[in-house]
Amino acid sequence: MPRILSSILILVTATTLLAQPNTEIYLMDLEYSESEFSITNFKNLSNNKGYDSQPSFYDNEFILYARTNEKATDIAKYHLKTNSYNWVHYSTLGGEYSPLRIPNSTNISAVRLDTTGLQRLYNYNSETKTSSLLIENLQVAYYSFYDSNTILSSVLSDNKLDLVLSNLSKKTNDTLVLNVGRSIHKVPSTKETMSYTSVNEEGNLDVFQLDLKSLDSFFVTQLPIGIQDHIWLDETTLLIGSRDKLFLLDLFGNGDWKLVADLSEYQIKDITRLAISPDGKRLALVAEAISDISKK
Repeated sequence: MPRILSSILILVTATTLLAQPNTEIYLMDLEYSESEFSITNFKNLSNNKGYDSQPSFYDNEFILYARTNEKATDIAKYHLKTNSYNWVHYSTLGGEYSPLRIPNSTNISAVRLDTTGLQRLYNYNSETKTSSLLIENLQVAYYSFYDSNTILSSVLSDNKLDLVLSNLSKKTNDTLVLNVGRSIHKVPSTKETMSYTSVNEEGNLDVFQLDLKSLDSFFVTQLPIGIQDHIWLDETTLLIGSRDKLFLLDLFGNGDWKLVADLSEYQIKDITRLAISPDGKRLALVAEAISDISKK
């Protein structure tokens, strides 16, 4: 199995979960245009010993993320105005990961890994505080919504990840691509388009766009060696993190990744997941702290 896949499958088993890195979530203000990329007000949002990762913006005021909670991993909801968080608590037997707000809803979705080893995607009802399966019989590892009825996910299959398109109302699951990565996104300002990564012959990851109407995939770019995660700043601009730096790719540019932010002064390393707020004014990322930090 290629080395990159061993890191992609970090959520597969409870044994793997015990070896997760001590990651933190960092938040910053972002100003971006064709001629400008600037970051200010950089801070450690999670400041918590253990695995804190997988941030997503609930809206412009709240961030969801997976946070170490003693010996478990639960979903935290961070309030940007008060700089505080609360637990999104439900009575479950396992840990929760990869939280997202369900479109056109106040509910939250998350991957739950039960103590029995069962791994499924759940809907967590914000009013009743109960959970229900979103997709039956699929070991969803990573996913993203196109709309409240359509989910594109990386599903565990024979020690690899396969790309599956699910229609919740029809209860259909169509496997589209074998051997994919974890980074899946809706492409902004486009109609029926999502992006995903696929493992190429060299064991690295290529970004593809998927037309949800025709189910055709179109090559976008190859990610640099070792990079698993990407986000879209707009429909033609990709952003990635590598070590302690951020790089941008303009699809209408010369094809090269451009260094846009050096974050070494903040004593972080190994940037992975990224998330941008709906209004585009804030950026969250996951990284490891180099120096000792105060822990809550």
